[in-house]
Amino acid sequence: MAKWEYTKGLHEVGNGLYAYLLPDGGWGWSNAGLIVDGDQTLLVDTLFDLPLTHEMLGTMRDAVPATKRIDKLVNTHANADHTWGNQLVKEAEIIASKGCAEEFDHFLPETLLELMGQTKESGVLGEFLEYCFSDFDFNGIELTHPTTVFEDHHALKVGDKHVDVYNVGPAHTRGDVLVHVPDDNLLYAGDILFVGGHPVIWDGPVENWKKACDKILELNPDVVVPGHGPVSGQEEVRRFKAYLEELEYEVKKRFDAGMHEMEATKDIALANFSDWDDGQRVFANVAAIYRELRGQSPEEGMTPMEVFAGLAEFYDWRKSKGMTERPHKH
Repeated sequence: MAKWEYTKGLHEVGNGLYAYLLPDGGWGWSNAGLIVDGDQTLLVDTLFDLPLTHEMLGTMRDAVPATKRIDKLVNTHANADHTWGNQLVKEAEIIASKGCAEEFDHFLPETLLELMGQTKESGVLGEFLEYCFSDFDFNGIELTHPTTVFEDHHALKVGDKHVDVYNVGPAHTRGDVLVHVPDDNLLYAGDILFVGGHPVIWDGPVENWKKACDKILELNPDVVVPGHGPVSGQEEVRRFKAYLEELEYEVKKRFDAGMHEMEATKDIALANFSDWDDGQRVFANVAAIYRELRGQSPEEGMTPMEVFAGLAEFYDWRKSKGMTERPHKH
């Protein structure tokens, strides 16, 4: 959808509905949402660090006086770029799925701070971590956990607006949710939808992620705010589902041929999605689908750091072949 420019900041996308966008949508540059009716407010996700979240909240308060207090916060999943700013709205009721709450501590700010402090000694992995995360400030973050946890569906009101929160995980992560405002035909998809960039399959299975796309299409929103990328519509959801289908097909062929994960990743072209950024993420997705084809649980597959090591190796290989990566400098 070209109606809304993909520019940093707050965009009104409906009646009392807003998207806060962080181009370019790459590692850590995520979107958030805001629902306002009268003096009631609901925030959809916080951002990756405290300075970014503080700036976002200041922008919202300047534009929408009701946001001087955030009443409710929905975390669409547990990834850091959607939760590490929670402490700045800790007065809010923080709502999340059971899966999100269970993996809230899966990756700690101090772990990332330690890794970033070692990047110069970490070779290719260090270079890749610098590429992904050097623009962010991970100091002072205190994980602020959900206070309201639900299983499948949570209905709530923001003023007179009805809001449905649907648990569609595990997919991208263990506990992804969709936030739907039915009377305004708008949906906040979290990281169930990436637009213009390859996703990362941390948990899967892919079948659940495809079903999550089907759920969005079934709800029939006019406007879909993705977790990363520009404000979109149903066509982008269909294209994203097609990506998952093509990826799954290509990976299974190479799994059946006996290729190992890195060999398969280097062999997969995904020509229909050559315009998408962050191509190095294909390694993580291949690894996740291989794990699924082996019948392993996420806990039995590669650790997050093993995945990042593979991402770094593939990133380095892509550079050696002259494949461009988007510059992450803001």
